[in-house]
Amino acid sequence: MKQFLLPDPGEGLVEADIVSWHVKPGDQIKINDVLVEVETSKSIVELPSPYAGTVSELLVNEGDTVEVGAPIILIEESASDPVEGQAKGQQTERVANLVGYGPRTGPSKRRPRRHPEPAEAPHAAVAASFGTHQPVSHRHDHREPLAPGLTKPVGPPLPAPGTPAAEPAVGGGRPLAKPPVRKLAKDLGLDLTTVTGSGDDGVITRDDVEAAATRSPEPVEIPEPVEGPSGDERVPIRGVRRATAQAMVDSAFTAPHVTEWVTCDVSATMELVEKLKSRKDFADVRVSPLLIIARACLLALRRSRSLNASWDEAAQEIVYHGAVNLGIAAATPRGLVVPNIKNVDRLDLAGLASGLNELIMTAREGKAQPADLSGGTFTITNVGVFGVDAGTPILNPGESGILAVGSISRRPWVVGSGADERIEPRWVTTLALSFDHRIVDGEQGSRFLADVAGILNDPGTALLF
Repeated sequence: MKQFLLPDPGEGLVEADIVSWHVKPGDQIKINDVLVEVETSKSIVELPSPYAGTVSELLVNEGDTVEVGAPIILIEESASDPVEGQAKGQQTERVANLVGYGPRTGPSKRRPRRHPEPAEAPHAAVAASFGTHQPVSHRHDHREPLAPGLTKPVGPPLPAPGTPAAEPAVGGGRPLAKPPVRKLAKDLGLDLTTVTGSGDDGVITRDDVEAAATRSPEPVEIPEPVEGPSGDERVPIRGVRRATAQAMVDSAFTAPHVTEWVTCDVSATMELVEKLKSRKDFADVRVSPLLIIARACLLALRRSRSLNASWDEAAQEIVYHGAVNLGIAAATPRGLVVPNIKNVDRLDLAGLASGLNELIMTAREGKAQPADLSGGTFTITNVGVFGVDAGTPILNPGESGILAVGSISRRPWVVGSGADERIEPRWVTTLALSFDHRIVDGEQGSRFLADVAGILNDPGTALLF
């Protein structure tokens, strides 16, 4: 009998939510068959089986939050597999490469989703969700020692990790039901232990709960809320939302933020976008102002390296990254995520356009993987798509700069000079740059912002970089 331990599907994750099982007890499985779909603070991931055999028991339910390294399924290995020797070799190699396998120093615990606990500080990775991540060192990163005597900025203390609540073992009396069914029973005031499940393996269904409520001899009483308006809804803080909240708190109370603004005429950029749309080499990609804005940032970073750097508190060093991993904040059904394109400064304009299209599409479909969400070095957030003029963005932890792009709209603008000065309708936007003042001085931040605005105002000035 083999236990499948929940591996770390990303970089340094400590737990994951069980979304849906793809197998049930008695199923025959092969190596690499998908067992379960889990949701982490970064993405939804399908976990393949490292064993071939028969599913003996599912040790956790859909909706449970499980710690990395905890057993989630029992598999009885096949004794008559004709390629047993080869399969075992594959199993050994795969298990050795999955984080979370191997002996544990303490007992395995898991937390059901219905008992939310204080979030533990995320390990090194985003999640931008925004996820949280530590400074990423590249092969050609340059590290500059910090001045002696500097100490870590003081912020409000983070909550200590909670103690997981005890949970009855599966099959030990706890009724089996999915989270939406549990919520329905709670709303109706039903005790699930009094309901007989009609689903597979005795799982209680929605129909079972509604039928039990109809048969109830006494009227169901729903307690009135002590405080607050009726109709309040409580949603457990988990996944991307929890990682985003923790990352924003960590960033806001660690890095001293400074935000600068500039409003600029981008009519020439809009004209360039229309010209690029008609070119054959851009026929298969969506060309938008974001493409030119991203390119302008990459050019401006060449002479403002401090905006592509990280603060390494432990080593007391500033890390100047040798490559740009450009993050683009994307709103998804799971919340805000910031996937990034690795080594984007090495791409030409057509390659950058393809990378942006793929990144945004993958993120919106919820298919961004942990590696896509980790290791960013500079971020762009386009709040203009919501009709917002601008904002004061919070840094993605581990990065020293983030640019917010406001809506691009027609506004009256003064053009010309002297006797030729006049007011014309022009395409105008507002850019807001937030930066870590430990790393970026006001002069450096201002120059970067002015460089980006200058390129958007006159894309021909890109030849000067």
